[in-house]
Amino acid sequence: MKDLLEYLVRGLVDNPAEVRAVEVRQGDRTTVLELSVAQADYGNVIGRGGRTASALRTVIKAAAAKDGRRVFVDIVDS
Repeated sequence: MKDLLEYLVRGLVDNPAEVRAVEVRQGDRTTVLELSVAQADYGNVIGRGGRTASALRTVIKAAAAKDGRRVFVDIVDS
């Protein structure tokens, strides 16, 4: 899931080299992905009204559901 999230976000930002996703395990079947990007790219990742962030979360949750896992995406300041 981490690789998928980084791949999707790199297509949205101006500085793809600064995209980082960190996996934090919250149990045996639950994972939190903490996403950080360059300061200037937060607007691109969040999107107008949070629509882009919501779409990213939906795609990651759907991909994780195929494996029977729960994955949450948090966009954090670096």
